[in-house]
Amino acid sequence: MAHIPDGILSLPVLIGGGLITAAGVALALRRLDDRMIPRAAILGAAVFAGSLIAVPVGPSSVHVLLSGMMGIMLGTATFAVVLVILLLQALLFGFGGLTTLGVNAVNIALPGVVFALLLGPAIRATHSGVLRATLAGAVGALSVMGTGGLVALSLALSFSQYTPVASVLMATYLPLAVGEAFVTAAIVGFLARVQPEALQPVIAVSSATSSSPP
Repeated sequence: MAHIPDGILSLPVLIGGGLITAAGVALALRRLDDRMIPRAAILGAAVFAGSLIAVPVGPSSVHVLLSGMMGIMLGTATFAVVLVILLLQALLFGFGGLTTLGVNAVNIALPGVVFALLLGPAIRATHSGVLRATLAGAVGALSVMGTGGLVALSLALSFSQYTPVASVLMATYLPLAVGEAFVTAAIVGFLARVQPEALQPVIAVSSATSSSPP
């Protein structure tokens, strides 16, 4: 699905995807607070485990991406987490490829980061559970469709023969987008009730810990 294997994409697309992912990971590492590392590791492990459960859809299969959820909770650190997940999947299970690692990473991570940046502030600011769930569901669904669009674009830009396949491929993302909308809304709603600070991609320093000792 989102794991494009080796030998399919053209060299310019591979280079472009690799450069964008490198820039995203560099930005992620620059902004990643040490206190965010445990959250990133736990969330990455959960997404990695969840991605092993594939649901057949027509001639293909889908699994949860949760890139929108990662975007809300991790911000730009999503790039680094997605890259590690895809690397482990390629090495351990043969999902995707090593030469396409950069393209696959940007296809999954970029929509999640972008839509979380756009709607995340409203999700954290609202006091309405219904509005929060709606916005979170929108982030989840739009992130999936964004990934589908980038996968289709990667194929279409590589070779014109892939254009018909790329257009049909988008249809396989619709069921996943609906499912991710409900999953993301449920997770965000739960965290907003029990641990709202988990929805902050940056851990704020409390006055108690930031103040210097007398």
